[in-house]
Amino acid sequence: MVAVCASPPMGPARTRWSARSGSPAPPSGSPGPDPHPATVCAVTCSIVFPEPSILRAAWLGWAEPSVHFGAQGEVMTSIDEFSGWGQLARVRYVENRRRVYIQLSNGSTGWVDSRRPVDFDVGDTVLLTEDNIELAPHDCWQEEPWVAVVRIKNSDTTVVEFAGQARIIPTNDVRYSRGNTVEVRSSGVVRVLDENPLRFLDLPEVDETVVQQFIVKASDTRETFDDFGGLSEVVTQARELIEVPLKYRDALQKIGARQVKGVLFTGDPGTGKTMLARIIAQESKATFFHISGPEVISKWYGQSEELLRMIFARAKNESSAIIFFDEIDSLAAQRSEEAHEASRRLVAQFLTLMDGFNRASNVVVIATTNRPQDIDIALRRPGRFDWTIHFPRPNISDREQILATSARRLQTLDYLPHSEIAAQTEGWTAADLAAIWTEAALLAATDGRDVIMAEDYVGGFKRVEALRRKAMESPEKTQ
Repeated sequence: MVAVCASPPMGPARTRWSARSGSPAPPSGSPGPDPHPATVCAVTCSIVFPEPSILRAAWLGWAEPSVHFGAQGEVMTSIDEFSGWGQLARVRYVENRRRVYIQLSNGSTGWVDSRRPVDFDVGDTVLLTEDNIELAPHDCWQEEPWVAVVRIKNSDTTVVEFAGQARIIPTNDVRYSRGNTVEVRSSGVVRVLDENPLRFLDLPEVDETVVQQFIVKASDTRETFDDFGGLSEVVTQARELIEVPLKYRDALQKIGARQVKGVLFTGDPGTGKTMLARIIAQESKATFFHISGPEVISKWYGQSEELLRMIFARAKNESSAIIFFDEIDSLAAQRSEEAHEASRRLVAQFLTLMDGFNRASNVVVIATTNRPQDIDIALRRPGRFDWTIHFPRPNISDREQILATSARRLQTLDYLPHSEIAAQTEGWTAADLAAIWTEAALLAATDGRDVIMAEDYVGGFKRVEALRRKAMESPEKTQ
């Protein structure tokens, strides 16, 4: 039924009627409006109306409120949330008899500013309408359960996260743990909905399938050290620092040698840094994780760090592993006041993971960069990237070896002028030299042949030389 509150004992009683009550309107000749009219409570329940003392308290609560509600801590006007018939709330605190802090049945909180003093107690049930706040029967309060994530659980109290805010509720006999998603009432946890915390945003999932994408299968890596032409001193140093520790970990531990955690490859693009890392992983039979710096950067808060943690955790579970970061400067740039918070947070996570290796971990981290000065200085400290191997541009002897090594994998015919080409490619990288063979193969195929001849080889060199010259001239034209 619809309960109607009588006016306080201050003059003739009047009743304000509403079409929703289903009763006829007062006759036109009825007395004028009372200065303190009663209000229709719009509470559908079967509760006997309160005593006169309570009615007086309801009258004292008559006000013209300014209603505000907070969404995740932000204040906003929400009169539109209430229908003309009002909404029930529970009083949580009264400040100076003017401001009433309330909680709705769905767990939302807010306050009501009254133009007149109110006489409410903590725990009272009140009715809010567009222009009024008044006492309501306590038994009409029906609290709706709300969903939260358990953050702290003590013997007497539990802290849960609800709508971005921390709430304290009593700890009861329901079995739940930190991180559970739970159904909650003010009396405590009602039941566990899921053992994992609820994600309030529909984020792309980071799981083992995502980590698996960074693992290079052994069948996909067929190069050997024989396929790496030139830079013999670089190859020897890299094998000693990476391959030997992975293969002979037990012997080095017995000796008491310090573990090699990280090796930094520096040098211009195309000098063979990535290829050598793949070959070392293949020869040492280590699981190879290949990560390009930007690949682990996510727009979602905390997801980049989570992916890094999962990659390192997976590597630790392998018998031996190499985690290879290409373009590490894009992932772990120098921290400064101008740097973005996400970048600083990612570098801090990377440092923590590098420090987390123990003697039982048979993992080596390799990182490449052509801008070592841009890497955060903390990464170069002992225990992280202890060693640096520089990949120079190949000299004439290295270039001839690279050309001859590449030719062994191709179908060629007769004499090929490796020494002549090597003499004319001063300053070229291994990638530039490899491009010669791509162009030579195109020329041979265009002529209807399935082998590369010397004329294709020379033609390929001239094509790549022209492309390099054009690329070097382009910046000058744009200035």
